[in-house]
Amino acid sequence: MQLFSSSSSTSSSTTTSLFLSSSNQSSKTRIFPIKSLQSPPSNLTVPPYTSSSSSSNNNEVSPVVQEPKLDEITSRRENLEEFLVRRPMIQSDGRDEEIDDDVDSSDDDDEEEEEKSALDISLEKFAKKLPMFEPGRGGEGDNGEVLVKPLKINLDLALYKAKVLTRNFQYDDAEKILQQCVYYWPEDGRPYVALGKVLRKQSRVSEARAVYEKGSQTTQGENAFIWQCWAVLENELGNTRKARELFDAATVADKRHIAAWHGWAILELKQGNIKKARNLLGKGIKYCGGNEYVYQTLALLEAKANRYEQASYLFRQATRCNPKSCASWLAWAQLEMKQENNRSACFLFEKAVQASPKNRFAWHVWGVFEANLGNIDKARKLLKIGHLVNLRDPVLLQSLALLEYKHSTANVSRVLFKRASELDPRHQPVWIAWGWMEWKEGNISTARELYQRALSVNSTTESAARCLQAWGVLEQRVGNLSAARRLFRSSLNINSQSYVTWMTWASLEEDQGNSVRAEEIRNLYFQQRTEVVDDASWVNGFLDIIDPALDSIKRLLNLEQDPFGKILNSSEVNDNDEETAEVKNAKSRSGFDLDAFIKEKLSLDPTKLDDQMETSLLSIAKSKEQRTSFRPRQRFN
Repeated sequence: MQLFSSSSSTSSSTTTSLFLSSSNQSSKTRIFPIKSLQSPPSNLTVPPYTSSSSSSNNNEVSPVVQEPKLDEITSRRENLEEFLVRRPMIQSDGRDEEIDDDVDSSDDDDEEEEEKSALDISLEKFAKKLPMFEPGRGGEGDNGEVLVKPLKINLDLALYKAKVLTRNFQYDDAEKILQQCVYYWPEDGRPYVALGKVLRKQSRVSEARAVYEKGSQTTQGENAFIWQCWAVLENELGNTRKARELFDAATVADKRHIAAWHGWAILELKQGNIKKARNLLGKGIKYCGGNEYVYQTLALLEAKANRYEQASYLFRQATRCNPKSCASWLAWAQLEMKQENNRSACFLFEKAVQASPKNRFAWHVWGVFEANLGNIDKARKLLKIGHLVNLRDPVLLQSLALLEYKHSTANVSRVLFKRASELDPRHQPVWIAWGWMEWKEGNISTARELYQRALSVNSTTESAARCLQAWGVLEQRVGNLSAARRLFRSSLNINSQSYVTWMTWASLEEDQGNSVRAEEIRNLYFQQRTEVVDDASWVNGFLDIIDPALDSIKRLLNLEQDPFGKILNSSEVNDNDEETAEVKNAKSRSGFDLDAFIKEKLSLDPTKLDDQMETSLLSIAKSKEQRTSFRPRQRFN
């Protein structure tokens, strides 16, 4: 046990501070239990701060770290001191008032008080009874000196400030604050998670791994967030086996940690283990209840397996868990698009933009959907709205450029492509689409330059594979067959699963009379193809992981008879029929006013969208000119 006692300061202009004393004093004392917290040595740990009583002045508490310099102490504490919070503790001892009277009776203080108002004097006396309190850290230094630890509220403030600094790309300042948080609160997992993310953003992978490892050891493996973040890091690096072990550790530490179940399931999906992924998602539903991400992933799996009714049910569950989930509404809308339920898809797109009015994906997919239906004016309007609320997104301008090329003029399309490329010069699809347009216009040399520009950004991505395939088709049409073959081969080296590229190459050989070679190319595709076979056998193992309390899920899924079976009892059929009828009526008469919506939620005038578009394009051009004018020129001697 450690005793904390209080005494008054000799200065009337400052509040009295609470100091630590090992001897018994007559003033009122409060006893606090102290736990010894020892963190393992690490290169990220800040040296401990200690407080000792000076022989010259017992009323001062000075932090020392193995005889540091004052500048070093100030630099280490300045990050936390600017928002440090301390707890006031009222002292009710009568001796404090006596000491205050003695202090106030001094000559210097009397002269000062004569110049102050009565209110200032009373506030000063009250402040002297509120000493700033910092509880002990619960350990001692090498010299038997008590370590000092700020209050827990400072951890929340420090984490928030580090988050703001990270958003502003001030990684060094955020890292300093988080390292101090790790030192002061080694038992809390949040500083380790935040510090690891800051290091990952700077591509300091080994240091991030060391932070996660230290955090898991310090928290004795009981923090699921640290395990999950570490697993995500290893998964990004391609260490699948290690990532599985870490996801498993996260679920053991906290079986209700939904992010671990979902992240592990996504890992298994990427590895082609569909049954394992479904089992993990089912466990997530069992232990964590309904979750939009789990339902959405399961629905996408059902849609991929062409089980549309089951997918619609799961999407409905996802949107019930979170009606503001724009991603769930969009995915459900695309499912309806695939089934050509256009009215239902339109209703779901409306729900998506209402859930997230500034979501660029919602406006983009909805605009493309309307363009495919032939509603060109509405598609153009939706894409313009999406651009005006997402001025830095090149994809919306790219789609609008393709739309204008097909239904307007090539010059308008060129302007839009140029502005899109200026927004993001490293966005490959913009260069590829622009090259395709120039090829269709007969500008072969310009198309080649644009394709080459796209490949100069990155020659190993999926976009690069599509670029090589499109370039190969161009060379095939102009008669450069050897160049076309080389381009097709290069595309398949990047993405060997592209059915279009294999069949295009086979068609080229067949057109040249090489039917044997064309058949060999087709056989090569089927030999190297990796096909993922999905079945419904996963449901058999679903019964033992569904919690008995979730009877409604078991009844709706009808797992006892047939996976997502169509044989339902009468009450369930009526409920589903009523819900379907209600949704259909809403879809047919949604009453959604797009003009009123964008005017209210986005502050856009629907009658001036064209003028706002012109202003936006001009601002992009001006910003491009400014960047070019301020760019330093290279000087050659």
